[in-house]
Amino acid sequence: MIKIAFDALPLLGRKTGIGFCADGQIRAMTTFHVEHQFILNYFAARNLEQHKQEIAAYVSRHQNISARHAFCSPYLYRVLSGFVPVPYQWFFGSDCQITHFFNYIVPPGVSGKSVVTVHDMVYQAFPETVRGRTRRMLDLGLVKSMHRADRIVTDSEFSKSEIIKYYPEFAAKIRVVPCGVDLKKFRPVTDQKQIWNILKKYHVHSPYFLYLGTIEPRKNLERLMQAYAQFLSVYANSSENLPQLVLAGAKGWKNESLFRTIQQLHLEKNVLFTEYIADPDLCAVLSGALAFVFPSIYEGFGMPPLEAMACGTPVLVSDAASLPEVTGKSAVIVPPEDVQAMADGLHLLYTDPALRKRLRAEGLARAAQFSWERSAELLYQVYEELLDESEKS
Repeated sequence: MIKIAFDALPLLGRKTGIGFCADGQIRAMTTFHVEHQFILNYFAARNLEQHKQEIAAYVSRHQNISARHAFCSPYLYRVLSGFVPVPYQWFFGSDCQITHFFNYIVPPGVSGKSVVTVHDMVYQAFPETVRGRTRRMLDLGLVKSMHRADRIVTDSEFSKSEIIKYYPEFAAKIRVVPCGVDLKKFRPVTDQKQIWNILKKYHVHSPYFLYLGTIEPRKNLERLMQAYAQFLSVYANSSENLPQLVLAGAKGWKNESLFRTIQQLHLEKNVLFTEYIADPDLCAVLSGALAFVFPSIYEGFGMPPLEAMACGTPVLVSDAASLPEVTGKSAVIVPPEDVQAMADGLHLLYTDPALRKRLRAEGLARAAQFSWERSAELLYQVYEELLDESEKS
């Protein structure tokens, strides 16, 4: 038996893509490797009782999972340790053979071997789309973290190539571990009454195109608005019940120009912002969509298109970054900067039921290739590699 620790901070509060990745890999690994002991490390000062309950949901699943809490603000520790090397093991001990950090940063003074997940290089490729606090954190700590890490895990071959482009000195440390999709959670909903009741809750009218993700610049939503306006213009004199464009997700940052674009294109009555969709409602909202659209200019992996595929929803993505690697040929793929091609893609999905039927079938098969169990096993192979090195040294 060995002890493997996980930085549990991404599991706390409302999860982002990083949190869902950590969640999927941790749940699968702790289920399939009961021969080892797993420890969830987390800093928390505010919302402590809430965070204890969130961690308890993981600890209660298996006897091989426990938790360690340090009463300190995680943000304070991250900032402080960027200037003063306060050892991580002062808070969480030195009895673990491996500690995995899922969010780019490895603090100083970690005992045993350390693994860090560097999900993408959007910070380098499109720095203007990254919020200031995150840029400062990565300026201060990313290179140090990659030096400290014994292995760097990333989500796609594309992201591996990007890390090597910006930091070639770390090439030998990088291993690709694709994310997965929870096929028990994301599945087609065929009960039309259930779909209708949930859509009514969010004021969504059918038919609709759906985007799901944070409302932020790199998601390329301004061009999507322009493409959608062109799509609608084709039917300007029609009485058809044309699809709404539903944007589901938390409002991020630097999105003022998106709202200006919507006003300039007179789309206020056609575009609906639902903000956050509750977990139990996701499958129905995805399954009810005419198509899922995700024209992002940069993704290290891109889990939302895969989740849509798992629900049997036809998908349109851009041909940028990792998205073609994830969707394969099971989606309509367009250049992210080509508004006309995007509009043509929307038109094709709207008018071609045979295409939608084919994409549903191909998307379900494609999503089935990306399970969290497979992801966790590939990650475990990285751990085994480190343990073998330790035994030989």
